[in-house]
Amino acid sequence: MSQEYPERPYEEQEQDQEEFLDVNEVAEEVADDETAPAPEDDDEDMDEDQDALEIDMSNNSWSYFDQHKDSIFTIFKHPKLPLVVTGGADDTAYMWTTHSQPPRFVGELAGHKESVIAGAFTAGGDFVITGDMAGFIQVHKATKGGEKWVKFGELEEVEEVLWITAHPTLPYFAFGANDGSVWVYQIDKSSGLVQIMSGFSHSLECNGGVFFEGKDENDLTLITISEDGTIVNWNCFTGAVNFKLLPHTDFRSVESPWVTIKIYKNVFAVGGRDGQLVIVNNDTGKPVHSLKTLDNVDDIAELSIEAIAWCTSPEINLLAVGLVSGDLLLFETQQWRLRKSIKIDDAITKLEFINNTPTLVGSSMNGKIYKWDARTGGELFAGVGHNMGVLDFAIVDNGKKLVTAGDEGVSLIFHHE
Repeated sequence: MSQEYPERPYEEQEQDQEEFLDVNEVAEEVADDETAPAPEDDDEDMDEDQDALEIDMSNNSWSYFDQHKDSIFTIFKHPKLPLVVTGGADDTAYMWTTHSQPPRFVGELAGHKESVIAGAFTAGGDFVITGDMAGFIQVHKATKGGEKWVKFGELEEVEEVLWITAHPTLPYFAFGANDGSVWVYQIDKSSGLVQIMSGFSHSLECNGGVFFEGKDENDLTLITISEDGTIVNWNCFTGAVNFKLLPHTDFRSVESPWVTIKIYKNVFAVGGRDGQLVIVNNDTGKPVHSLKTLDNVDDIAELSIEAIAWCTSPEINLLAVGLVSGDLLLFETQQWRLRKSIKIDDAITKLEFINNTPTLVGSSMNGKIYKWDARTGGELFAGVGHNMGVLDFAIVDNGKKLVTAGDEGVSLIFHHE
């Protein structure tokens, strides 16, 4: 990016009249939203819905964004600027700032045909990718230092996009589809969107994928997981399968529909819809540990592992696992013993550690977002204000702010030191 914005103290951000964006210079569709609309004050509605009133009164958020007209499914942040994208069931994605109060509306990534459920910024933040449930993917390019975003390219290869991931350092992105297919594209500033690979090794939905950062530009490796119980390591440049793990054969009689994947160094953790957790060494292509996280539940759907997070602090060897049951399990990764267990009153939707710290952030369908000290399991913060579930979140300002994606169509910004 041509311009970087240094972090400033919270108080300065609130008082500074020179905002990150000049609303007179942004794209034509950008709204001059100097003040966020005040919440409606309808005495009759409040009398009829006392539960909503109680939730509103307990709102401890710092600010909010409410342009969406339906559920917000995904939120992700720019790698350098105080900027996020939210995508929702209203078939669109919005860009807006997180450093100002209220947030500044930057623009709409219009043109999607169905619910926007996935997206990512490229490593340098020059491009943003968004995908919807109709299989339509758009790429927009930043101009004027991020003040304006223009259409760069589009794709429509599959019936439904399930996930999108961007390479951590190189200008590539991958996505998986409901037919099990896997696709990798390069964003070339002169040639546009260039297909690098399409793979068809999964027989059912490809539920997740993640790049492994290689030694150099000649190493482009992607790991994908599927509902059919397979895990595939791809050489993206050749389309060859480096290794493929099969149910029963490689997982000791286990046949799990894999739904979650997270990497750490040379290993990755995969979570199943049936509560199975597997740790795989990417160098050898062999599982090194496997365990069943939960047993004795009335509803098998509660076993599903919806969230995994590795603690990257070198002194703290922890893996956090969150289930539909509301169980948060913290495993010590040397001997794979359960260190702590925390119970939430509804499904856990996402987990993420703050940088190289033991502070764990988690969201739930109970409408709350939390911070915990993973070493002790102690709760540090609980953000409230949603009247439906929190489906996704982004950590900004090194963990000082948490920005949510609410099922009711509102994003909240929580400020907590």
